[in-house]
Amino acid sequence: MTHLTLKSKKNTYICLKNYIMQIKTFQLNPLGVNTYVLSDETKECVIIDAACFTPAETDLLINYIIDNGLTVKHLINTHVHFDHIFGINALAEKFDVKVAFHKDDEFLLDGIPEKLAMFGFPNDGVDYTPEVGRYLTDGEIITFGNQQLRAIHLPGHSPGSLCYYSEAANAVFTGDVLFLESIGRTDLPGGDYDKLAHGIRTKLFTLPPDTVVYPGHGPTTTVAFEEENNTFLI
Repeated sequence: MTHLTLKSKKNTYICLKNYIMQIKTFQLNPLGVNTYVLSDETKECVIIDAACFTPAETDLLINYIIDNGLTVKHLINTHVHFDHIFGINALAEKFDVKVAFHKDDEFLLDGIPEKLAMFGFPNDGVDYTPEVGRYLTDGEIITFGNQQLRAIHLPGHSPGSLCYYSEAANAVFTGDVLFLESIGRTDLPGGDYDKLAHGIRTKLFTLPPDTVVYPGHGPTTTVAFEEENNTFLI
């Protein structure tokens, strides 16, 4: 399927048939997590990895949604390491939607305050542990507006890591599974390099080569570029 991609600063518009999928990127919190808001002309949207930490970051994300007249259909996470969940409670309360992620990551929600201290985050008394709405499974289709995302279970960085693939938009949102010339660390609880590398090769590198990879940190890349150049996988 042919498509036209138009880009502006931190915005991507993917034009397919008679509709446009907009991908808005926010780089949030001291660890630079990419939070994505996906929407189209129906004004329904999905938020991937709500990682806003400061009140200013939370306002930035909420105001974008309100100012653009968007309705939050789904709040989903690629995984639930603490840096990817900071904004979930604020967004859930504001837009009356609960987060969804893979059940195998649920154990990572234990001991969030201790994990924050370990990485030098201030103990501000805020409870970042989210209330789970439901669990997503491998192959599940997430719909919003005229769009579809397919959940791809790809453990190795965390046991429940999910990637979200839009065939129509030629895009995959990989969280901390795959980055530009890098992969997610596997020395954290539940990490497994062999599983991660195998999953990338068999589940991501089988996507169309020009599929754009939107990672959890850092710039975008493509499946073809990573298959050719990612030294962690060669």
